[in-house]
Amino acid sequence: MANPWDSYDGSSSFDELINEHGRPRTAARRLIGKLKRMSTTDLAARRAAAELAIREMGISFTVYSESGNIDRAWPFDIIPRVIRTKEWQTVNSGLVQRSRALNAFIDDVYNRQRILADGVVPAELVLESRNFREQCKGAQPRHGAWAHVCGTDLVRDADGRFYVLEDNLRVPSGVSYMIENREITKRVLPELFHDYSILPVDDYPTRLFQMLASLCPRKRSRPTIAVLTPGIYNSAYFEHAFLAQGMGAELVEGGDLFVDDDECVYMRTVDGPQRVDVIYRRIDDDFLDPECFREDSALGVPGIMNSWRKGKIGIANCPGSGVADDKVIYAFVPDMVRYYLNEAPLIDNVKTYLCMREADRDYVLENIEQLVVKPANESGGYGMLVGPHASKTEHAKFRKLIESNPRNYIAQPTLKLSTAPTLCEDGVEPRHIDLRPFILHGEDVWATPGGLTRVALKRGSLVVNSSQGGGSKDTWIVES
Repeated sequence: MANPWDSYDGSSSFDELINEHGRPRTAARRLIGKLKRMSTTDLAARRAAAELAIREMGISFTVYSESGNIDRAWPFDIIPRVIRTKEWQTVNSGLVQRSRALNAFIDDVYNRQRILADGVVPAELVLESRNFREQCKGAQPRHGAWAHVCGTDLVRDADGRFYVLEDNLRVPSGVSYMIENREITKRVLPELFHDYSILPVDDYPTRLFQMLASLCPRKRSRPTIAVLTPGIYNSAYFEHAFLAQGMGAELVEGGDLFVDDDECVYMRTVDGPQRVDVIYRRIDDDFLDPECFREDSALGVPGIMNSWRKGKIGIANCPGSGVADDKVIYAFVPDMVRYYLNEAPLIDNVKTYLCMREADRDYVLENIEQLVVKPANESGGYGMLVGPHASKTEHAKFRKLIESNPRNYIAQPTLKLSTAPTLCEDGVEPRHIDLRPFILHGEDVWATPGGLTRVALKRGSLVVNSSQGGGSKDTWIVES
């Protein structure tokens, strides 16, 4: 029987495990060596074991569609991605740098607005953004931190360099799958761990708890922390429950909380009201407080915004932090790094065309067949156009969308995303990947070693989001 690796060809893109000559890269030699010694039957058995473990562990996600919400088992590839620690150190420093700049920007926008007055970022982009919250002006969260949990999406182009594709600063998800990917890999391929010193990711819940505890408004050795979830029908509910359990925190819905006359937040329990110190919220601003935002929200807590503004409760991420979670604002993050930190950015953005600029818009409309067009505030791969893979009808549709609302669209070159070996029905094939590390920003700033690697499971596809048919794999940051 032919070895499934014999026909592997990753030469069309930068492959992260196999070089252009078909040989394993230095950090992946022992991994690839062991995998090549496994038969096709053995690899298939390991994949089946992974699928069984996913079902037994209840690892799932929800896909929203016109026909209803569908719960699916988490799609997982058993072949890990390997990155050298030396290579990761620069990326890690760049992520920390970026988080500091973004948090300085959000704090500035809601207080002094120096960056707007100096014209570094156009004021109308920020003040007219749907994510700018007037109710947050003048707020002073602890440590000057607003976006306490950030999921920054990284990609590698044909040159092998990492670039930032976007920043997710509102309620970024996926970290539970990062942790579970490691657990599943250990279960089904334990022998692969014998030859490597791999940086751990299972301490994330502890790190998250420590960061949240640093937001406590009163002195307590162990503050009461609650994870606020929209409920069991939310696509990320598995993660909400996973993190609450991992931290030893309470998992609550809006109806479980109330604000008393002293504007402190309490949780209803069988033993009576219990004060909550910090809330890790997993619901959008619009639904957080019906007294401030959407009056019809049944998911939030009436009065919680006043409690937060008066320093009676810590909230992560802070209301209003989404002002920097905008694909148009993203284009200015390198300028923020220079402005606030007086440093050169350590990780570059992807080249970005802002359709609100006439010259950029003209270029995008003329070259839409070669570009990726994205709306400013969508996520999950929704509402975007991948020009080379779209029809002429879709090109025409997006030209009209851009012309009718240029502020809402950006465009980027169609990147030749890096690939990694992926176990498919027909053997081992290259599939495009990205990476979402998670950055915790409280009293200190810390980034996960690696993150969630997402895989475009369809041959040739550049869309890696699980909601669009993507999967994931374990990510190893290995000591050389």
